[in-house]
Amino acid sequence: MTRKTKYILGICIVFILGYGAYRIILEISPNPKYSIGQVLDSLHGVKVYYNGNVGHVSERNTSADGYNIGLKYQCVEFVKRYYYEYYHHKMPDSYGNAKDFFNAALSDGAFNKARGLLQYRNPSHAKPREGDLVILDGHVANPYGHVAIVAGVSGNRVEIIQQNPGAFGDSRVTFELDSTASGFYIQNDRLLGWLRKDTTLKLN
Repeated sequence: MTRKTKYILGICIVFILGYGAYRIILEISPNPKYSIGQVLDSLHGVKVYYNGNVGHVSERNTSADGYNIGLKYQCVEFVKRYYYEYYHHKMPDSYGNAKDFFNAALSDGAFNKARGLLQYRNPSHAKPREGDLVILDGHVANPYGHVAIVAGVSGNRVEIIQQNPGAFGDSRVTFELDSTASGFYIQNDRLLGWLRKDTTLKLN
């Protein structure tokens, strides 16, 4: 065995061992208070489950009629399950990362065909309300973005409920809501906007 072959073999072994350790870490919950799959919260009877590390992925969750709800227990799985169970809504495009739920080409209040929902930008002329699906852009640590549901709006505060915020993250987070000349603005630099079910449309 040549020196070059030994070097390449060594790199391969290190890579395999490193990847194996990474997968093991993902499967272990670093927060001793919870176990993966444990119920943490709920909104309108739709449960939020603990997922451990943000990158942890379990099996795909599908409905009895075959609709793709998402990978357990990622953030996308919760918001799609909420819309499916509470609004009986199926998204025309049932795939995509969290940030992909927002279509940057659409104007404020336009119809997002891929999701079958009205889309509002941040800021928007439409005040966010309970049940809206909020989308946050990705960042260095999480390039896929994040999605959550508005649990309530009170005065100048918006509370969201979320799944998979991280091993030590909270299921509920509150943001300040400003009303300016540009419209209603949720104070978060990564928050792209929100989606809303138009109950006057019969899509499903």
